[in-house]
Amino acid sequence: PMLETGRLISVTQESQRTFELQCGPHLLKLGSGTLIMGILNITPDSFSDGALFFDAKDAIDHGTAMAEAGADILDVGGESTRPFSEPVSPEEEIRRVVPVIKELSRRLSVPISIDTTKAEVARAALDAGAVIVNDVGALRLDPEMAELIATRNVSVVLMHMQGLPKTMQLDPH
Repeated sequence: PMLETGRLISVTQESQRTFELQCGPHLLKLGSGTLIMGILNITPDSFSDGALFFDAKDAIDHGTAMAEAGADILDVGGESTRPFSEPVSPEEEIRRVVPVIKELSRRLSVPISIDTTKAEVARAALDAGAVIVNDVGALRLDPEMAELIATRNVSVVLMHMQGLPKTMQLDPH
């Protein structure tokens, strides 16, 4: 039997539940195996790959390589969320991610998510071809984010974070 709730469809087969999640033109099958999200940080200071893909061409090449290696989703971010990191302006974040998302969405057949807490950045990324919003602030940091996601009818990843990246390690409990 199939139960449709929005765009998430539950399918039960031989006691295994799987879900299909529509992300723009892409259909992700959840529950039948592990999906891999390739992380593409276009920042000078991310904890895992800061500055390695800060140049747009390098970022596009790396995103393409991750998709060719089997990444099911590409997550593109233009602001580091490492502990004690400094925020960047929406304009700078847009300048970093939009050209890369435009080119990757043109080249590749995998869904692209935008890793941001800012509705202005998410809007520009969705216009450029992203189909998922990955918000580490869980819609708490920008009052316009939830409405943007609902209006655009896009999938969203909600993350938990105590405080802000700059302060989250000062008194974790």
